[in-house]
Amino acid sequence: MQTEELTELVIKALEDLKGQDIKAIDVRGKTAITDMMVIASGTSDRHVKALADSVVVKAKEAGVMPLGTEGQGDNEWVLVDLNDVVVHVMLPRVRDFYNLEKLWLTDASAAEESEPVTKVKRLRR
Repeated sequence: MQTEELTELVIKALEDLKGQDIKAIDVRGKTAITDMMVIASGTSDRHVKALADSVVVKAKEAGVMPLGTEGQGDNEWVLVDLNDVVVHVMLPRVRDFYNLEKLWLTDASAAEESEPVTKVKRLRR
């Protein structure tokens, strides 16, 4: 599955369960760890867990096996590693504290990618 298709699948899974403030950041050329990061907020620890679980289920249904999932103990920040796409689902206060968007967005051209995702076409160049 192409990176863009996987990103679209992740965003759809998050939107289906009412994930909030979903953002996709293209980190190709900035790190060798992954190509895309998707960041979303959940309204409670249960919502964060449900969002992350939904991403895992949808990825498996599409034939993509997650490399790992971290943070499911307290469900304040759950990371789902899908290799080409890394998904961060957080409580708003945790997201504000770590501010991953600022960490990965280092130039003006990347700022557009940090806007809330409403259409996956924005991700395509």
